Amino acid sequence: MRLERVTATGDHTTLADRKRRAGQRLLIGLAGPSVDDDLRALVREIRPAGFVLFARNVVEPVQVRELNRELASLVDAHDPALLAVDQEGGRVQRVREPATVWPPMRAVGRADTHTADVSRALAREVRALGFNLNFAPVADVDSNPKNPVIGDRSFGERAARVARHVVAFVKAHQAEGVIACAKHFPGHGDTRTDSHLELPVVERELPQLREVELVPFEAAVRAGVGTVMTAHVIYPALDEQWPATLSEHIVKPFLRQVWGFEGVVFSDDLEMKAIRGRYTVSEQVERMTRAGVDVLLACKDPGLQEALFRELIYAQERDAALEKATRDSVARVDALRVRFFADAPPVPDLAVVGTPAHRDLALRVLAEGGA
Repeated sequence: MRLERVTATGDHTTLADRKRRAGQRLLIGLAGPSVDDDLRALVREIRPAGFVLFARNVVEPVQVRELNRELASLVDAHDPALLAVDQEGGRVQRVREPATVWPPMRAVGRADTHTADVSRALAREVRALGFNLNFAPVADVDSNPKNPVIGDRSFGERAARVARHVVAFVKAHQAEGVIACAKHFPGHGDTRTDSHLELPVVERELPQLREVELVPFEAAVRAGVGTVMTAHVIYPALDEQWPATLSEHIVKPFLRQVWGFEGVVFSDDLEMKAIRGRYTVSEQVERMTRAGVDVLLACKDPGLQEALFRELIYAQERDAALEKATRDSVARVDALRVRFFADAPPVPDLAVVGTPAHRDLALRVLAEGGA
């Protein structure tokens, strides 16, 4: 598998180059548990960076692994697919029994000493199922008891504690060959609304953000996390108008300029109501590109996936700065593949999924940490 690629530059850029870069900034989902002709045609057009699966795509472990294999076969071998899942544990776990049903990270945090073991076991199951990227861990601090969307997905209520567990999770996950993703930057823990349904606001001032929300994300970056996911949340202390996913004042200044993060930044799903219908597709693409978001998630709707692809091409054509930012984003995606795919450990056998040892570990954590 050849991971290196020479990209055209300057006046030699062609439409094919721009299409390739546009596709490499998209991660797409699908409607059901199998690949159909419509999806094949869409993938031939877009040639996305990869795919994300949800519970609607899951029947049982053998089917999931085969689906991931087929999806990987649809894209250029020079750009091997990122195959992603939200397998956090607790209520956000797309593949359930006979896979191990892990307790929520709140219980893992309270049990305190098992985070690396849980992360390692979870990563082995995820990789056996054919995934190479897990949108975990949640690095949000559970700082608002009225939060409807984070809660027990967080490791805890104190920033330092969350940071410690995030670091342990990230290191163990990536040692098993699964790319980790710290989410939802710069912090979704202090919201009272769900960004799947509306646009939340976090009213903390910058000193509070530095002392609470940002702490686990900085720790994840220092620990070498491969990817970070943005939050569709407005932080008036940083940007009164635009949510983090679309803000030039949040993603790039903290992640790139202050912390020196060189990995890939994902948007959260652009089908969520905090974003979709509130901003045009053209606005989304331009704002995310300027903000420093590398890869855009469109998790189900092929119409939106095609629209984003077209706008990602047009943005490069109409603005040299957007084309430069697009080149930089695709270079980071390429570098992520080299880092994690070139010398990856062997893929575990599917028999590792739901082993008695893993189930015993899950029960022990639940007993010690509670729900």
